[in-house]
Amino acid sequence: MQVLSAASEVYPLVKTGGLADVTGALPKALTSYGVDTRTVMPGYAGTLEKVVDVRHEANVELLGEAAKFYSGRHDGIDVIIVDCPVLFHRDGGPYLDREGGDYSDNWRRFAALSSATAQIAGNGLRGWRPDIVHLHDWQSGLAAAYLKAIGAPVPVVLSIHNLAFQGQFSPEVFSELQLPGEFFSTEKLEYYGGVSFLKAGIALADAVTTVSPTYAREILTEDLGMGLQGVLSTRRDNLTGIVNGIDMNVWNPATDPYIPANYDSRTIGRRAANRAKLEERFGVEQGIGPIMSVVSRLTWQKGIDLLMPVIPGIVDRGGKLVVYGQGDPALIHPLIEESWRYPGKVIVHVGFSEADAHLLHAGSDIVIQPSRFEPCGLTQLYALRYGAIPIVARTGGLAETIIDANEAAMAARVATGFQFQPGSVEDLYHAIDRALIGFNRPSFWRRLQTQAMKADFSWTRSAGRYAELYSSLLDGRPPRAELFENRAAVVVNQIENFPAARGHFVASARSFRASSHGRSRVNCVHNTASG
Repeated sequence: MQVLSAASEVYPLVKTGGLADVTGALPKALTSYGVDTRTVMPGYAGTLEKVVDVRHEANVELLGEAAKFYSGRHDGIDVIIVDCPVLFHRDGGPYLDREGGDYSDNWRRFAALSSATAQIAGNGLRGWRPDIVHLHDWQSGLAAAYLKAIGAPVPVVLSIHNLAFQGQFSPEVFSELQLPGEFFSTEKLEYYGGVSFLKAGIALADAVTTVSPTYAREILTEDLGMGLQGVLSTRRDNLTGIVNGIDMNVWNPATDPYIPANYDSRTIGRRAANRAKLEERFGVEQGIGPIMSVVSRLTWQKGIDLLMPVIPGIVDRGGKLVVYGQGDPALIHPLIEESWRYPGKVIVHVGFSEADAHLLHAGSDIVIQPSRFEPCGLTQLYALRYGAIPIVARTGGLAETIIDANEAAMAARVATGFQFQPGSVEDLYHAIDRALIGFNRPSFWRRLQTQAMKADFSWTRSAGRYAELYSSLLDGRPPRAELFENRAAVVVNQIENFPAARGHFVASARSFRASSHGRSRVNCVHNTASG
C-alpha cells in the first residue's frame, strides 16, 4: 500500500512540537504493516541540504509561484520536498517570524503545500502514485479541497492533532486559492464568513482521526469543540480516535546519546548522574528533594498559569521546579519573578533544544502537565519511558495514558503517575502533595518508576490501527468510529499498554461474569471492547 503523508514539520528535519514527532515516527512503524509512506513537506531554508539521495522530480507552479519537487531520504523517512524559496525561506520559524508573529502570508504558504500534495496525489511521481493521502492538521487540510476539485479518486484521511489551530483566514484569500467558487460554502471551506483550512479537511476527507479516543469525544462538545463541534458532529460516523505512540529508539534511556548516564528499569539508580547534570545545566540547587519539571509550550491551554499558586508549596516541601519551553510572555514573566524569589529552587528557561528535553526527562523525578485540554500529549509518554513520574490533568490522551497511583492501582501494580481535575489549582496541589509523599517512600517510588518504564507506548499497535483504517477505505468499508467504541478503546488502550494490568483485568472480568448482573452484560462489553 502506498501512502502520501502531508505535514508542515517532520522530525528530525523540522520540529516545533509533537506533530513532528508523530509524522517522523508513524511512517517507520507502518512499514511492518506493508505500508510505504512518502511525506511531502515544505522546503524551509536548509531543509533540502539535510536530505540524501536527492532527485529532482518536477517543476511546478503553486498559486502563481514557481516551485520544484525533490524526493529524498532522511533518517529512514522518504520525503518529497516542496522547494519554493519565496514562500518557505524565512528569517524565523516555520510559522512565526523572529518577533513571534504569524507570517502574513501563511494562508498562501500552506495552501501551496496543500496544492502540491494534490498535484502529487493526482499525477504521481515517476510511476509512484499513492493509494491513500494522509493529511496532518490545518497546514495540509486544504489538500482535501484541491483533490475534490480535480476529481482525484484517492481516499483522504485527515488527522487533527490540536483542534485549537484551525487555519482561519479572511474571505478575501479565497479568490487567490484557485478553487471553484462553489467551494466557498458552509459545506466546504466557509467558516463564519471566512475561510478555514481545517474545516475544509474535516468536511471533505473520507475519514477524520484525532490523537486519542477521549479527545475524539471531547471535540464533539461545546467546551472543547472550538466552534467546529457542529461540523464534526456531521462526521461522527467517520471520526476515530487513535492514541499516539513514541519512537522507542529515539526515546530510549538505555541508548540515548543526549544523556550522560544510560539506564533501564533494572538500573534506575544510574539516573542520579543525569539529575546531577540537570542541576549543573540549569543551576538547580543541589539537595535531596524532588526535581519537578514542566517541558511544554508555555500557554493557557497547557495550564501554565496554574503553576503560580502551587510554587510556594512545592518549595516549602523541599521540591525544586524547572519550567522549560516557549510561549506567552504574559505567563512567562510572573514565573520569572518567582525564580527571582526562589533562586536555585525555581528555574525558568525560555527556549527549546532536543538535547535539553531528553536531559530533563532523564534527570527529573516528576514531570507536571497541567493542561486544560490535551489531545494526546507526548511528554507524559517520554516521562514514563525515562522513569520521571507524570502528574497530569485528567483530560484527552493524558487521562488514557496515565493510571493514577491510588491504592487499588498500586496494589494491582499498574499505577504509573498521578491525575487531577483539569483547571483546578486545589486538585493540582493535592496531586503534587500525593507525589511528594510517595517520593519520600523509596520502595513505593521505585516500584512506581519501574511500572512506568514498563508501559508500552511504541507505535506498533497504533500504526496497526492506521493500516486497518487505510485498508477499510480502499475496500469501501466505513471506518470503525462509533463513539461507544471510542469509550471502550480507553479501557483497551490501558490494558494493552500496561502489561501488568492484563491479569488484573481478566480476574475482575471473571468475577463480574460470575455475578447475575455480569452474566447478562459481559458479552456486550467484551464484543464492544474488542471491536
